[in-house]
Amino acid sequence: MTFHTARRRALGLVSSIALFGALAAGAHSQAAPHPGASSAFSTTHFWNDLQLDFLPGDTWERLRDNLQWQDRTHDARVQHWIEHYRANPSNVIEIIERARPWMAWINEKVETRGLPGEIALIPFVESSFDPTARSHRGAAGLWQFMPGTGDALGLSRRNGYDGRLDVVASTEAALDYIELQAEQWYEGDLELSLAAYNAGAGTVNRARHAAGGRGEPTDYWHLQLPNETMNYLPKLNAIAAIIADPDAHGIDLPEIDDAPAFAKITVETPINLGQLATMSGVDQAELSALNPGLTNGSAHPATAKVVLVPIEHEENVLAHLTAPASPNPGTGAEQHVVARGDSLSAIAALHGSSVEEIRQHNGLNGDVIHEGQRLDIPRRSLAAR
Repeated sequence: MTFHTARRRALGLVSSIALFGALAAGAHSQAAPHPGASSAFSTTHFWNDLQLDFLPGDTWERLRDNLQWQDRTHDARVQHWIEHYRANPSNVIEIIERARPWMAWINEKVETRGLPGEIALIPFVESSFDPTARSHRGAAGLWQFMPGTGDALGLSRRNGYDGRLDVVASTEAALDYIELQAEQWYEGDLELSLAAYNAGAGTVNRARHAAGGRGEPTDYWHLQLPNETMNYLPKLNAIAAIIADPDAHGIDLPEIDDAPAFAKITVETPINLGQLATMSGVDQAELSALNPGLTNGSAHPATAKVVLVPIEHEENVLAHLTAPASPNPGTGAEQHVVARGDSLSAIAALHGSSVEEIRQHNGLNGDVIHEGQRLDIPRRSLAAR
């Protein structure tokens, strides 16, 4: 049963039970009561139970509902890559496990835009779902943006932040880019846009012009393109075909809940991931894995828009971020333990303070500090003001 089928059945059952409740309560209106309305039969409790049983589906079911290019499955190039993946099931499973934190959220973004579900699998082909992946040509991140393309799309690379590695920012940028190229060059043809995503619009446009000059079709599947681009959509269609029917291909897909695994915390003041982990009890390695774009382990509102945290820790993290910082007795300040490579200017920027304030608070005459030294910081570093 698919996610949407289950949801439709659930809604139908709720309507029936709500109507039964109204009749049992002697309701005179012909309209069924709102699920929260009082009745002899508690539809609110029924709805809550039903949500637990039906609604939190598997992300692959949701993806299957949105696949649109399955008619390409029998193409020889697609079949070649299906056989390749079938011969290496452990590699497929490894990549899917790596996709676990991101898949449901990307799925949702693709679906919201009305794009084919296959597009949610582009990171499978581009980066094996590794948000820290870097190519020898300089591409980086889940969506493998080159520096110039990333810059053009607003994925900044400065002050300890690389937007190409930021999964939220780069995903939105990639989907924008794919839609923009389809509209600008290819009359909405997303397959040609994906070819341009891989090889560049100039390469694809020249190939189309040459094909047209020979009187041949100018769609993706008939073009002569670089070898990597010739295999780009076949790979994408192959993994989509396996996900559409894993049993038929002998691959046991790990289940992934159809709900985002992370919450987005708005960066309003500097946030240090190490300090945030210590304060909130979230594993620092997990925080770092969710925030690969924070290349120096901290977020500043001038660069990063959000910090991602495990969804189950969202309330706890927010509580710590908004709580007043605990002052050191007699100083009214927080403490910062100097790490290797720290400077007063970097510490001041991290904590939303100034070098002069830190000097005055700690009786420093110059800028010399030492690893392991404890500095009083006059302003809190993590509160979201």
